[in-house]
This record gives sequence, structure tokens and C-alpha cells, in this order.
Amino acid sequence: MSSIRGRISTAIRNAHPPSAAAASTPSPPSRARSACASDASSDRSAIIGAGPSPPRNRFPPVTSAATPVIVNRNGGAAIAAGAGLEERIAAVFADAGATADVRLVEGEDVGDAVRACADHALIVVAGGDGTLGAAANALARRGSAARLGILPLGTRNHLARQLGIPLDLPAAANVAIHGMTRRIDLATVNDAGFVNNASVGFYPLLVRWREEERRRHHLPKWLANFLAGWAALRRLPHHRMRLRIEGAVRTVHTPLLFVGNNLYRLRAGHIGERAALDDGKLSLFVVPIRSRPGIIWFALRIMFGRGDPAQDFAAFAECRRFSVSSRSRSIEIALDGEVRRMAMPLRFAILPRALSLMVPPAR
Repeated sequence: MSSIRGRISTAIRNAHPPSAAAASTPSPPSRARSACASDASSDRSAIIGAGPSPPRNRFPPVTSAATPVIVNRNGGAAIAAGAGLEERIAAVFADAGATADVRLVEGEDVGDAVRACADHALIVVAGGDGTLGAAANALARRGSAARLGILPLGTRNHLARQLGIPLDLPAAANVAIHGMTRRIDLATVNDAGFVNNASVGFYPLLVRWREEERRRHHLPKWLANFLAGWAALRRLPHHRMRLRIEGAVRTVHTPLLFVGNNLYRLRAGHIGERAALDDGKLSLFVVPIRSRPGIIWFALRIMFGRGDPAQDFAAFAECRRFSVSSRSRSIEIALDGEVRRMAMPLRFAILPRALSLMVPPAR
């Protein structure tokens, strides 16, 4: 936490942000397939129409010419930044040549706040991957063509890292204002969206208990991970689920079902990487059933980033949409690291190139 606070404080003291070209490595150009683009409109209509209507917006619209900047005040780096974050963000956008209308909101209010700004050409979202997923889903359900700028103020910032967006505020603000537009896929499940991955089983349980341990005892994340992992293993769930994939039904019995937005590379040390963000496919992986000692060893490797894909995962399918059902009426699911409970069945789909992001200019 102290390293995050130091990085942000150092970045804010820089009077002039570096240029986007010097600050980051550019992302590769979009490689969207024509088939994905042609089906995007029908997919979006089908999935958005399936969920409940969004709640009435509690946030007033941004009516000025300022760029709306929606900040999740509960993001990891946002908490570390402390008081004065709103003024600091406004200052870095002023240095980038823009006027920012900064709004600090609770994590659960990000969707409402973004919908209030949906008519703007550019909306900047400050937070982690879960915040970005909520913002993207709000725009998709609204049918907005707004572009999203990213200020990486989460804990891991997987999407920002893969897009080459700088992790320091001045450079990230410069990209949000002066970068180029890139379209990527948005994955959905029921009424929610996710930009990286979703999982059912062991991982949501571990995350929920880890956060409870951190709040209750003010523990560092690594220690809370260990304690939560041990507690989760004592009552490790093995879920029996029916997967309906393109008309075929298969039953799996697994402690963990993992769904990726696009195809994840399963190489030792690189489990979180994707070859592309616009291939228009979901990737499904399951963890085979093991003995309890085998599950413990698996969990320890995953918690400390030492997963072995060949040993730990079985590639199950690649598809555009599928559904998950079980005897349970509801189930816990982790979306980009944020845990929530959803009613069954779970209906997953991908919306090809539905999300427009500001990224560093290509070299």
C-alpha cells in the first residue's frame, strides 16, 4: 500500500506529464474479425434486452463542456491517495489541456454515475478492472457511443496494463485526452459486464473471505490471502453444473469454472495474458477434481501466482455464448475480482468490439 501511495504522490508532483508516446508501449492495432463486427449489433440487442431495466439515475447529468471523470473512491490506489484526490485529478487534466468534472462515488454507484454522462463523447473512469466493467456495461445497456478513458486506480489494473496505459496519473490523463481510440470486446453475464474474466467456485469464496479478514483485522493482502485460502479449503465447494454450449449440454463437477473475455494464454507464469482483446470469443476452463492435498497445493500455487496451466486447468470450450445451470437458485461469482451473488441460470455472452477505449497512440 505504501508503494502505491508513493508512486501516486511522485506522479502528482510532476508539473508536466510526459507525452503518451514516451510514457508507454503502444498496444497492437485492432484485429477484429469481420464476422464479429457484423454480429455485434444483434448480439448487443439480445443480451442487453435480457436483463432488468437499469435503475433510475440518482446522479445529475454533466451539462458543461468539461470532461466527466468518474472516480471509484474505494479503489485500491484511490484509498492510498488519501484526501485531496479530487483536486489532484483535476490538476493533471488541466496540465493535459482539459477541464475535468471530477465525481467521487461509491463502487456500487459507478454505473449510475456513468449513465448520467452517457451523452458525452468521452468519459474517464478512475478505478480498477471491476470499475471498468461496471462502466462499460452501463454504456452498453444505454446504447451509448461514448469513449472511455482509463485512470488506473485499482489494485492490479490488468486491462490498463495490457493496453499499455501508464499507471501514473499525469501520463494516464494525457492518454485519455490525446490518445487514439481502440475497440475491444465486452463480456456479459446476466445483467453485468466484465472486461477480463469471471469465475465460479473456489476463487469467489477466497476473495470474499480475504476481504473480510482485511476489514476485520487490518491485515496485509498476502496474509489475508493465506488465511482466507485455508478457510476456503476447509469447506471447498465442488459444483455440479450443466453447461449449454451452442445447443450441446455437458455436465461438469469442479471446484472452479473460469470464463475469459477472449482467449487466455495458459502458460506457466503468464496465466493472465490474452493474445487479443477483440476476437469475439469466450474461453472456458475448468479445474479437475483432486484429492484434498492436491486441491491445497493447487490453491497455494494460484494464490501466489505460480499456477501451472498444464497441471491445473483443462481447456473446455471457446464460444460466443453459453449458459450455466445447477440445483442452486443463486451462486457467488467473481467478475474482474469483484464478488457478487447472481440468480441462476448464468447466461454468458460476448459483445464484439462493443467498448471504445482511449489508448496510447501507435508508434
